[in-house]
Amino acid sequence: MLFLKLISITSIFSACTILGYYYGNKYTSRYENLVCLEQCIKILETEIVYGATPLPDALTSVYKKGKPKVSYIFEEIKRDLIGNKRSFVYESFLELEAELYNGLYFKKEDVEILLSLGRVLGSSDRADQSKIFKLVLNQIGAQIEEAKMEKNQNEKLYRSLGVITGIGIIILLI
Repeated sequence: MLFLKLISITSIFSACTILGYYYGNKYTSRYENLVCLEQCIKILETEIVYGATPLPDALTSVYKKGKPKVSYIFEEIKRDLIGNKRSFVYESFLELEAELYNGLYFKKEDVEILLSLGRVLGSSDRADQSKIFKLVLNQIGAQIEEAKMEKNQNEKLYRSLGVITGIGIIILLI
C-alpha cells in the first residue's frame, strides 16, 4: 500500500511540474523564435535589397542561412508560391498563418507583422522595400522586447506554480 502511495505521489508531482515547465517554456520559445525571425528577415533584406536576388532564390537563401527552428517557414512560403503558382506572395504567407501560431508560439501581433511584410514583398522597387524592411525590423524589435519582459515575468511563475500545485494536491490527498 505504501508503495502505491509513493508511486501516486510521484506521478502527481511529476505531472504538475511538467505542465508548469511546459507553459513556462512557451514564453522562452516565443522570445527565441522572434530573435530567429529577426535574423531571417535581415537575411531576406540583404538578399533582396542589396543582392537584388529574385524572391524564390532569396527565400531559399534565408532557409539555408537562418536558424532552422524558424527559417523553414521561408522554404514553405517558396514551395507554396511556386507550387500553387500564386500571383501574390501574401497568399503564401496566409497559408502558414496557423503554423506561426501553433508551431512557433507567436502572438497575433507577431503574425500581423510578418503578414504585413508578405503584403508588400515583391510589389515595389528596392528602395521602398528597404524602407519596409526597416519598419518591420523595428516592429519585431519591439515585439522581442515585449517577449523578453513576458518571459522574465511568466516563465518562473508557471514553473513555480506547477511545482506548488503538485505539492498542494499531494498535501490534500495525504
